[in-house]
Amino acid sequence: MRNETGKDLNVETLNIIKNYIPSNGIISDLCEFYDIFSDVTRVKIIVALAISELNVNDIANALNLNQTTASHQLRILRDARIVEYRRDGKNIYYKLINKYINDILLTGVIYLGF
Repeated sequence: MRNETGKDLNVETLNIIKNYIPSNGIISDLCEFYDIFSDVTRVKIIVALAISELNVNDIANALNLNQTTASHQLRILRDARIVEYRRDGKNIYYKLINKYINDILLTGVIYLGF
């Protein structure tokens, strides 16, 4: 097999590439995970939750959202295992499941040069 320079790729390199590529199922899951970061409102919520545990009203007020929008996006984030919640009486507080979510955002900011 030839690469873009017209040279043959060696068999060892081809095998490394074939072994490195994850299965279609893993790639599909990865695409769904990164899709979570494609919505401005969701990213704002993630950033807010990287700073502090918040309830829906706090999120709505801090981000100038209506409560329905905040709740809908939190449900998506919960289903994607990005956030978790705890109940305290009538209040439900949300937080990021782990620090890696914030690290992913920071990596994007660094990559973009901000």
